[in-house]
Amino acid sequence: MRRSDRSAQVAAIDLGATSGRVMLADISPGRLELEQVARFGNDPVHLFDGRRTALHWDVPGLFREACAGLAEAGRRSDDLVGIGIDSWAVDYALLRDGRMLGLPHHYRDDRTAPGVKAVHAELDPADLYVRNGLQFLPFTTVYQLAAEKRYGLLDHADSALLIPDLLAYWLTGRRGTERTNASTTGLLGINGQWDTAMMERLNLPVGLFPEIVETGSDLGSLLPEVTDRLGLADAPHVTAVASHDTASAVAAIPMDPSSAAYISCGTWGLVGVELESPNVSRAGWKANFTNEVGADGRIRYLHNVMGLWLLSETVRHYQRDGYRADLSELLAQAADVTPAFDVFDTDDARFLPPGDMPGRIRDWYAERGMRPPMTFPEMVRAIIESLAAAFAETVQRAATLSGKTVQTVHLVGGGSQNRLLCQLTADRLGLPVLAGPVEATALGNVLITARAHDLIDGDLEAMRHIVADRFPPQHYVPRRTHVPPRRDAVGAGKA
Repeated sequence: MRRSDRSAQVAAIDLGATSGRVMLADISPGRLELEQVARFGNDPVHLFDGRRTALHWDVPGLFREACAGLAEAGRRSDDLVGIGIDSWAVDYALLRDGRMLGLPHHYRDDRTAPGVKAVHAELDPADLYVRNGLQFLPFTTVYQLAAEKRYGLLDHADSALLIPDLLAYWLTGRRGTERTNASTTGLLGINGQWDTAMMERLNLPVGLFPEIVETGSDLGSLLPEVTDRLGLADAPHVTAVASHDTASAVAAIPMDPSSAAYISCGTWGLVGVELESPNVSRAGWKANFTNEVGADGRIRYLHNVMGLWLLSETVRHYQRDGYRADLSELLAQAADVTPAFDVFDTDDARFLPPGDMPGRIRDWYAERGMRPPMTFPEMVRAIIESLAAAFAETVQRAATLSGKTVQTVHLVGGGSQNRLLCQLTADRLGLPVLAGPVEATALGNVLITARAHDLIDGDLEAMRHIVADRFPPQHYVPRRTHVPPRRDAVGAGKA
């Protein structure tokens, strides 16, 4: 439902852990067209810091590319009214007097172990879960900050901005912390407010992050110098969309949250269900499930699975060795691998850093006396089988912990194009998998911006109906002969 007959365009800056792009949406009554106007790589920068080589994000380079994309969006638009920014979670820049003090660390940098130890020495992990509702991930912002404190880096900073908030600041001059991404830091209490008592106990600066900005808020227009540099006739406004990319993706999943689970599959696989309020049960803590805020105040109750990082890092390794193969060809070869490989534990910490992923996977099998995958197609099949198994297991656990009866699973993001992964996930679950949209994150981003500019109306369900009408999903039906017989639904039982 639209509030007017106005036609306009909005742009999404969508930054993923391995690439970024700028997407342009043309929205008018009965129309939602999405096109990519810029795409660029996002590779970590290795810098020696006097003690070791550390991983950082090239955020100035990302901002330069994003601005070039916005300039192109302006050239293709007749009425560019809004811009939204989303990115991965947890990482941040330290600032003093509005100036960035250095390149933000990459969450895959291994500096956080002392931070984890310091936080857990003050707060029992089970108590921490009750306070912030988050699963344990060693790179969560609170652990990164504790590490920064140990190395004395916080002494020079007077503020910090999460990555989407940093780009918004450079575009508009306004500082804030958008709620969905704030909920991934470990510093936001389950009550939705900064946990200042916890910060004081951990000896972290209480006012480091600025005030919470609600999803959908207007952050103001582009700075005049930015508008001129981009060659825009008018200054579009920046909207605080659901700036954690998974929150934007889940906002665009055309699902019925009462009976559906979701898998947002890219570099990471975020697997879970949508709740109206947090679930901080002890069973959820033991299962390492997280409560992150979504659009319109919903709760994304989910668990992180390693995701397509395993596949992309494996492909990069083989390419460095001179192997050339199209991914679609590899997936076709992997589908023909028989017998299928036993699955490996995708959550094993050895798979988190960059490096020789095939070697690490082979080591995992060898340590257990199992035959490891040796050829490239065998390695791809082992990865896809293991991801499908991890996705299925996590969906089942989400259903049990939440008390939901899951009848359908929606798989969105880049992984929805992987037919083998979608089919094997359906097979292992014994449930239909609805794949797509591929561009769920960008769609959630532009729809929230469009709603803020009165181009569309309605709640989250109304936005999801728009996505379902414009981007119908592809259905994967479980092959019952390939999996043990199951009920038509999973879950329906509170843990």
